[in-house]
Amino acid sequence: MGQPTPDRNHADWWRSAVIYQVYVRSFADGDGDGTGDLAGVRAKLPYLADLGVDALWFNPWYLSPMKDGGYDVADYRSIDPAFGTLAEAEKLIAEARELGIRTIVDIVPNHVSDQHPWFRAALAGGPERELFHFRPGRGAHGELPPNDWRSEFGGPAWTRLPDGDWYLHLFAPEQPDLNWDHPAVRQEHEDILRFWFERGVAGVRIDSAALLAKDPRLPDFTEGRDPHPYVDRDELHDVYRGWRAVADEYGGVFVGEVWLPDTERFARYLRPDELHTAFNFSFMTCPWDAQRLRTSIDDTLAEHAPVGAPATWVLCNHDVTRTVTRYGRTDTGFDFATKAFGTPTDLALGTRRARAAALLSLALPGAVYVYQGEELGLPEADIPLDRIEDPMHARSGGVDPGRDGCRVPLPWTADAPHAGFGGEPWLPQPAGWASYAADRQAADPDSMLTLYREAIRLRPAFGHGPLAWLPAPEGVLAFTRERTGATCVVNLADAPAELPAHTRVLLSSGPLDARGRLPKDTAVWLRA
Repeated sequence: MGQPTPDRNHADWWRSAVIYQVYVRSFADGDGDGTGDLAGVRAKLPYLADLGVDALWFNPWYLSPMKDGGYDVADYRSIDPAFGTLAEAEKLIAEARELGIRTIVDIVPNHVSDQHPWFRAALAGGPERELFHFRPGRGAHGELPPNDWRSEFGGPAWTRLPDGDWYLHLFAPEQPDLNWDHPAVRQEHEDILRFWFERGVAGVRIDSAALLAKDPRLPDFTEGRDPHPYVDRDELHDVYRGWRAVADEYGGVFVGEVWLPDTERFARYLRPDELHTAFNFSFMTCPWDAQRLRTSIDDTLAEHAPVGAPATWVLCNHDVTRTVTRYGRTDTGFDFATKAFGTPTDLALGTRRARAAALLSLALPGAVYVYQGEELGLPEADIPLDRIEDPMHARSGGVDPGRDGCRVPLPWTADAPHAGFGGEPWLPQPAGWASYAADRQAADPDSMLTLYREAIRLRPAFGHGPLAWLPAPEGVLAFTRERTGATCVVNLADAPAELPAHTRVLLSSGPLDARGRLPKDTAVWLRA
């Protein structure tokens, strides 16, 4: 199982890699305290090698008060004690590399924790105030925020201090935004990049990559304003050109979290002297609809082509409703604004579609990201209200269920306490969670885990050539990868679909019917 891909050791490995996202807090608990840690990850490296992935992307593992799952960083040069030590991180990076698996760390440049030394010094009235956005309020007595910007988590993007000044936070109040016009902010982040590249990491994922630069006037937000006062501002590109120069010293790569509807603006981040790759959110949030998926694929490939960057394909992550749950709903797309408690879900239907979507994404040209537990077919979990930790829930006044439902600790061993995760998990595992356990699935030839292992093993059959669509009935996606002739067919129509001419079935997400046709919500890989 899980043979290394032929180009795993090449410098351009990232162009076609399978990258596994590790949310450390929920992956595996090595010391039994209920929180996932680096010891747990190190113990599971053989599992990840068997899965066949090329790299691991770790969500932030740095010192943090955990007000936003570690995206409130207090110190980039130390590991949070809940996860382990810097020495353990260095061992993990080295041990993974010995297995042919690279490491990608997460950098959060838009903001830091309110416990970061810089912000604590700023609150004490030091010159570090210039490193953030402090402003007097509006109104007769400064009682109103400096402008009308809203937090991504709901509510105002400003918090007032006892001295009367306000500070900007596009996320939670515990995450003050940095002032990227200040040279010390730029220098510090370039130093952080060097710190981790020197410890052997192969790449960096950049959180909220389009939000760093702010209009220095901090004007009110006006719908349609161009340029936007804090999203996708032109001065950002100079920041990333500086970062690219650092990465090139070490042979490192970047993946940006860039949520932008404008494809031309999106592609600018992927110019040869900026970021190597960026997440493809249009595909991840696309409904289970053949025409819309094809349009998303075509648009993605078209927007990457002019800058020579590879596409990335993502079905879910630590912020988004898990795939099997989303695909089992009436609305199979994803939008933060429409998340709600109690949405009906057909998990059997969602699982069939998620299996087909796995083969679809792994057959496309570019890199693929797999969020931990996706290979186990985990559903979104319902978290008791008194156990929800995600600030999105509280900031929405309790309307938004938050993101904890996709962050529940993984089930490893069906017959062990807490499904083999370790100690009593920091988030409760739902009843029946052990039925998804990795040990049970590893022994089942029809399981989601077996499907992912086999698909990743066979993926090199598609090669590196471009995609060519094949004639297909309405509701059916069929394409071949030029140079190899390997073909992927996905049936989203109501009727079974005839397969194109082929010499062999390489893999299917479910059984073909008695006449050798492809049933609804099923995908197949063929040797043409």
